[in-house]
Amino acid sequence: MERPIQASILTENLKNNLNFVRSLANDSKIWSVIKANAYGHGIREVYAGLKETDGFALLDIKDACLLREIGWAGPVLLLEGIFAKDELNECYEKNIDIVIHHSQQMSWLSQWLNAMTFDQQTVVSQKICIWLKLNSGMNRLGLNSQEYLLCFKKLRDYRLKVNHLTHFANADEIGLEPSVESQMNVFAKVIEDLSGDVSTANSAAVLWHHNTHFDWVRPGIMLYGASPTGISEDIQIFGLKPAMNLSSKIISVQDLNEGDRVGYGGQYTATSKIRVGIVACGYADGYPRVVSNGTQVWVSNSNSPSLGFYVKTIGRVSMDMITVDITNHKTIGVGSDVELWGEHVPVDTVAKCANTVGYELLCAIAPRVKRVVV
Repeated sequence: MERPIQASILTENLKNNLNFVRSLANDSKIWSVIKANAYGHGIREVYAGLKETDGFALLDIKDACLLREIGWAGPVLLLEGIFAKDELNECYEKNIDIVIHHSQQMSWLSQWLNAMTFDQQTVVSQKICIWLKLNSGMNRLGLNSQEYLLCFKKLRDYRLKVNHLTHFANADEIGLEPSVESQMNVFAKVIEDLSGDVSTANSAAVLWHHNTHFDWVRPGIMLYGASPTGISEDIQIFGLKPAMNLSSKIISVQDLNEGDRVGYGGQYTATSKIRVGIVACGYADGYPRVVSNGTQVWVSNSNSPSLGFYVKTIGRVSMDMITVDITNHKTIGVGSDVELWGEHVPVDTVAKCANTVGYELLCAIAPRVKRVVV
């Protein structure tokens, strides 16, 4: 028997979430963002659920090549562009589009193109599209307005197709600066009268700023059924479904007396006789060590697995195990199925109990956790 913890990747839920993006931004094409190994779900594992997208956006060229190996023939976009000039050869061979957000990347591209004949440059212009990224106020990646216009002119001189991109800092927050509106004003002024497609909308903008959808949207976290705000209630009305069900089993049961302590450091002390279940899941699997006592998990009824109960964690999360209070549920025992997050327990709810966001928990799933496509 294998250790029972696994992450089930739910193909139909991914399809549901992609279809929702399509319905909400029906005049736009979709870059499905699969960076960070598809937000911890696995690129291979999410492919069946997302292959009706218009394109995939990611960070690493090795992941772009993996997509080609899987069989994806459509557009692929490197969101952070190239990290070295040598990567341009592979972008050309694999038909991979590139973001340029820094003058050094522009310099590498110019050196690479200048080493070619006119005819070779013409072939490149038919295979690679460049997305220029403007720093419109987030001050992370992106060219300033002067650099942007100079790069656009130079790229057009090479006869390359050039598109336009920026990223919002606060699309999930109201009242914070830079606002979506202020960033859009900066962006609109720079790209005015420039040809090419436009992409600005991340998940939060797809959901709440419909005026930003333009030619391409770039949903990320919403494809996986979690909230851009980190608050699960914010997306309940949209019908998004969790793409990952992190599950395990109870592997031991202990009967404790009043005054008994639980786990490392004795962080929890029983105030009466209690019954506790030990779950095969810990921080080495990606469950947050700092999660507070009382975080909910869902445990199935041993007699009727389709039914279950919310129970609460007690004691400190250890490397390989957590402890839950099952005192009031006699039908829970060794072998009972446990959902750490998924259909019954939103990942954002667990994240809130760890003072973080669902993004982090999904991306932190450890390699030792088996991923199973459902």
